[in-house]
Amino acid sequence: MWGQRWHLYRLLKNTARMKLNCIITDDEPNAVNLLEVLISQTTDWQIVAKCFNGLEALQALKQNKIDLIFLDINMPLLDGMSLAGLLPADIKIVFTTAYSEFAADSYNYSAIDYLLKPITLKRFLDAQKKIEAAFENGKNVVANGYFFAKTGKTIKKVPIADILYAESEKEYVKLVLEKENILVYRRLKEIEELLTLPFLRIHHSFIINLDHLQQIQDNHVYIGDKRIPVSDKYNEAFWEVINSKKI
Repeated sequence: MWGQRWHLYRLLKNTARMKLNCIITDDEPNAVNLLEVLISQTTDWQIVAKCFNGLEALQALKQNKIDLIFLDINMPLLDGMSLAGLLPADIKIVFTTAYSEFAADSYNYSAIDYLLKPITLKRFLDAQKKIEAAFENGKNVVANGYFFAKTGKTIKKVPIADILYAESEKEYVKLVLEKENILVYRRLKEIEELLTLPFLRIHHSFIINLDHLQQIQDNHVYIGDKRIPVSDKYNEAFWEVINSKKI
């Protein structure tokens, strides 16, 4: 079974075009080895260095052009959060950790994704899509705190933090803000590619801002007066984040 799956992903890899330089930073050799296998078997990314603490990663960053870092949070000498604060803005981050309670702190660094160990193949492939979409888009607009959206004949400045959720409406996306709604001629997938945590896709038709989530009940989230379902497709990633803040 696994042999057939890996053969399929090798075929998929042969059709891939995106080339990224990445480093893996984790003090657990098994975790490094697993990520190395996942990356080498499913992508065309180049693993420039495998680092076992934050200081090794800093040295690798000085010596190589890096696009992406897989970064464990709980490490000796220099932990992942401290290292993330030292990274140039153009290096994108995917946090990896066995401790879900660190997810909340990862929001501060506009990480593309947050992977809980042990990382499954399915979860890695989901992260791969987000990573490549972020690079195709060319920049992470969350870091700017706003973007400009064309709605009708008007171009509006949209503060990222004010977005409660985004809802697909056929060829349009409705951005629901605290004080107004903005309808833009975009697909929800395009909006998803612009946004990282605390924004999270939870349904075919919805992206929510976790900072505005008020409660969860019967597999639905509540933001203001809006009740939004969490679909099976996005359920695993959603609960990874939610469980990180449960007490």
